[in-house]
Amino acid sequence: MGSELTGRCLCGAVTFRGRRGGDALQACHCGQCRRWSGHVWAAIGLTDLSIAGPVRWHASSERAERGFCPQCGSALFWKAKGGAETEVAAGALDAPTGFQLAGHIFTADKGDYYPIADDLPQWPQEAQE
Repeated sequence: MGSELTGRCLCGAVTFRGRRGGDALQACHCGQCRRWSGHVWAAIGLTDLSIAGPVRWHASSERAERGFCPQCGSALFWKAKGGAETEVAAGALDAPTGFQLAGHIFTADKGDYYPIADDLPQWPQEAQE
């Protein structure tokens, strides 16, 4: 579908490559993503994802699982169970990505310690595109 992208965790033990899927780059403000990433989770969907290295997966809900590097702790992946795409942390992608943030999801759950100060679309829950 899209061009090939590559990336890695902080320590380099986990590397990955895949193709951009149909999802836009969005910032998720839900409580799970904030706890997972330490703030806001920005991710893009990749297809044909190939992962090398020791990824650990955590079933974060009945709906999805999250993958991370067990050596450095980098939060890398979010995948809906049975989904075709894997959401990959935008910060783990090798530059240049050519992406721009398209909007904010789960803004009803955002932290009380920061404003969303841009003019991008905001959805209280999932994007309704």
